[in-house]
Amino acid sequence: MSNWRRLPVLRWVAAGTVATGLAVSAYVVESSGILTAETAGVAKPAPVQAIGHANQLSEAFRHSADMVMPAVVSIHNETQPKLVKRELRAPRGGRPSLPEGFPKESGDLDPLLKRFFEQMPDGDQFDMPETPHQHSSGSGVVIDKDGVILTNNHVVAGGGKITVRLHDGREFVATEVKTDPNTDIAIVKIKADKPLPVAKLGDSDAMQIGDWVLALGQPFGLTDTVTAGIVSAKGRDINITKHAEFIQTDAAINPGNSGGPLVNLQGEVIGINTAISSSSGGFQGVGFAVPVNVAQWVSSQLLKDGRVHRAYLGIGIQPLDSDLANQLGAGASEGAVITEVQPNSPAAAAGLRPQDVVVEFGGAPVHSPGQLSALAGRTVIGSKQPMVVVRDGKRLTLHVTVQEQPKGYGEVTANLEEEEPAATDGAKFDRFGLKVAPLTADVAKELNLKSTDGVVITGVEEGSPAANVGLESSMIVAQVGKKPVHSVEEFNAAMAKASPEKGVMLLVRSAQGSRFVVLKSE
Repeated sequence: MSNWRRLPVLRWVAAGTVATGLAVSAYVVESSGILTAETAGVAKPAPVQAIGHANQLSEAFRHSADMVMPAVVSIHNETQPKLVKRELRAPRGGRPSLPEGFPKESGDLDPLLKRFFEQMPDGDQFDMPETPHQHSSGSGVVIDKDGVILTNNHVVAGGGKITVRLHDGREFVATEVKTDPNTDIAIVKIKADKPLPVAKLGDSDAMQIGDWVLALGQPFGLTDTVTAGIVSAKGRDINITKHAEFIQTDAAINPGNSGGPLVNLQGEVIGINTAISSSSGGFQGVGFAVPVNVAQWVSSQLLKDGRVHRAYLGIGIQPLDSDLANQLGAGASEGAVITEVQPNSPAAAAGLRPQDVVVEFGGAPVHSPGQLSALAGRTVIGSKQPMVVVRDGKRLTLHVTVQEQPKGYGEVTANLEEEEPAATDGAKFDRFGLKVAPLTADVAKELNLKSTDGVVITGVEEGSPAANVGLESSMIVAQVGKKPVHSVEEFNAAMAKASPEKGVMLLVRSAQGSRFVVLKSE
């Protein structure tokens, strides 16, 4: 089970104690005179120059916090219970019983309440809560003096009453909330009675690993909290949002910090605190923030149109590891492998092909699939962008005209694991631990597929090379090596030629999309 989790909004308040200590230096006096701290075995006082550097860093922290803190707000989300109609129905010859959803054990319900329901006439209707009454809280930062606040989608999700408490104590009920779950960014609007303090937005692309940052917000309900750390990584994809390129930091962020700003030493917001990696639910040294360049791009569209317009290429992609790099002749193991090119897409028009390894897009190097998706998504719709790919070991530059992403693009509509087709009689595991069967029209219909190209996996041997790379029953093998397969005979012939030591590359399809795997026999 993964430990990556979106930073939860605050649902309780914890109190703790803090212990402090004082270090005491001593000097020894003898008849011969005063000994130095060094000859007396006591640590030397810190050099004046070192203390000066530390004080300068403290001043930088104070300056940065002072600049942003007036614009940091707390956000309270109160979600009312959803009520549904329930009807009392008495069994034949009996009295009305407790409605569905109520506890049936007598010890779980107050006797007076139980008697109330039993005395209601048969057929009476009443409202019953389907969802609980919930309170949660997080943080946000003012980015416009007229009352525009940047926060996380998960802080304001649920359609509840959103109350914003400013740094000076004033409270306002939100007049408008606009969200983008794909990046976990949201905009909250309030109608303030006078201009609000505004935080300055910086350039998250300019931040480097090792740069000092501060996290501001309301962890555990503790208002006006500031913690310090560094940028520990960039471009992280932790699989909690559809479009992700998080800044990783070791500045302490905790429940209640959601939506608060991550700030550089110039007092500029460079991220929106969003998630933590934790096995305990609290801070363990790794936190994540949406880069402010992404947040600003999203918020500007939310303010203008109420939704985000993204560009798309129309390809399936996956990471490039060393085994795939060797199979594809890519050399380096950085980039994004194209697993499929969708018909009538911008990528198809540009001449992109499956097995191409994308190493540059729009002049920027591509290190991972997440980075390519992010770069392409924020590209100006209708613009023509250069793409550098490695094809058969050679670099090739193509030009793609990106288009707006269709509604519902990328959503999984078919579940290839709903039905598991029966294996062909007498089928045995091959040397890689696979059983396959023909992909007939009937099987394709069961799996909700339009095409019968390929073979269907009907069994995977436990502990086999196929199992080790994540192959499962009901997946479709569309290609062995660089050759498409249309029958079990073609599949077996291609696999027989494969080298167990060098490995064989398969293109497989599932409900999650297409990907390449490399099978190696032990």
